[in-house]
Amino acid sequence: MKYQPISCDYYDELEAIAVMQKTVTLLFSDPEGNIHEQKTQIKTFETRYKEEFMILPSGQEIRLDRIISVDGKHRHDYC
Repeated sequence: MKYQPISCDYYDELEAIAVMQKTVTLLFSDPEGNIHEQKTQIKTFETRYKEEFMILPSGQEIRLDRIISVDGKHRHDYC
C-alpha cells in the first residue's frame, strides 16, 4: 500500500508524547492488515524514501499511516 502522509496536527501530538516519554497504548495495523495493540513509549521518528516511521524503544518501526490510535487519539480524527 502506498504511503499516505498523516496530518501535521497528529504528528505534533505524537511528537509531544515522545518528548514526554509517556507510556501509551498503541493500536496499529501491520502490512498484512492484522491489528496489534501494545503498551510502549515512542523513542523517535525517521523519514525514509518519503515515508515516516515511529521508532519504539524495542527498535520496532511502525509506518505512521498504519497507526490507528495512540492513547485513544485516533489518526482519522485529525484532518
